[in-house]
Amino acid sequence: MLSIDLNADVGESFGAHLIGCDASLMRSITSASIAAGFHGGDPSVLRETVRLAKARGVAIGAHPGFPDLAGFGRRELRVTPQEAEDLVLYQVAAVAGVAAAEGAGLQHVKPHGALYNMAARDAQLAGAIARGVASVDPSLILYGLPNSELLKAARAVGLRAAAEGFADRAYEPDGSLMARRRPGAVISNPDLVVARAIRLVKEHSVAASDGTRLTLHIDTICVHGDTPGADDLASRLRAGLEAAGVAVRALGGAV
Repeated sequence: MLSIDLNADVGESFGAHLIGCDASLMRSITSASIAAGFHGGDPSVLRETVRLAKARGVAIGAHPGFPDLAGFGRRELRVTPQEAEDLVLYQVAAVAGVAAAEGAGLQHVKPHGALYNMAARDAQLAGAIARGVASVDPSLILYGLPNSELLKAARAVGLRAAAEGFADRAYEPDGSLMARRRPGAVISNPDLVVARAIRLVKEHSVAASDGTRLTLHIDTICVHGDTPGADDLASRLRAGLEAAGVAVRALGGAV
């Protein structure tokens, strides 16, 4: 039976700023990528999000990003490979430590925003991220775009690599994600998002921005937790996938 992991970026609220709908998202997703305070999140939000995931049997992951609260981690920053390795290690260790305190383990790591997209094409940055992850726990799964430098770097250091698909994001012909500033980059029609997800999983295919077909083999599908209505979208995605005969489950098993 075909299966897919359904993940979401969560735990991105901080201080007085509420971002997303994490509690209701947890009802549908199988893996949660939790922010560690650099692009979003704070210590209390991190702990509460870990607790939410554990209570729902959702696998826990770390979601490290650039130190850029003002830009929500979606602005490209220039850092050295050593700086990148250290900032990833720091954030992954924080999520792993809080998870351990709550009696849970860590399944995966998914870089956030600009860090994720830059590492898809920059081999040096990708290698630094992979080393940072492996130094915390070499059994972790590293999420990244299919055929990206990030997944190549994961395999090079002995990590398990998981190719991630985006049903609600437009793709460029080279397989990269369309920049958010461009019209049509984020797909808001739930029916279209569900149809794209089913095609990605069952046919390994998605339409690029120029109308051509991309072939992408994926292990997990992302729902962005900060997207308005993300909880409803995740619910529809899960129901649609299961109705199409696709099992929805975490890659490494739930906590």
